[in-house]
Amino acid sequence: QVHLVESGGGSVQAGGSLSLSCTASGSFRWAALAWFRQAPGKEREFVSGISVSGGTKLYGDSVRGRFTISRGNNERTMHLRMDSLKPEDTALYYCAADDQRVVPAQSPQYFDYWGQGIQVSVSS
Repeated sequence: QVHLVESGGGSVQAGGSLSLSCTASGSFRWAALAWFRQAPGKEREFVSGISVSGGTKLYGDSVRGRFTISRGNNERTMHLRMDSLKPEDTALYYCAADDQRVVPAQSPQYFDYWGQGIQVSVSS
């Protein structure tokens, strides 16, 4: 079992920056971690993912070059630095964990564990 808690987020004007963090707890040895987001009326979208070792980092096309994912010193933490934010980045952001894969998939169906979600709002 993996329990995930997101923190950070908030509101910012376009061009600004925000950071998200995810802390995982529970009875697991390792897990690939990822961020997804969902805007009202839209499907859940892959944002970024990081492998168990932190050596593989994946980004969705819409955020590549603007967002940076990393693992904390504690392997059970993950961070997402979001720069050059755009109004279209506005969404509920979810942390997800997969304890069956070393490298995270980019589809939400492969993740069994989810955080409660945290809001990111970008105004123009």
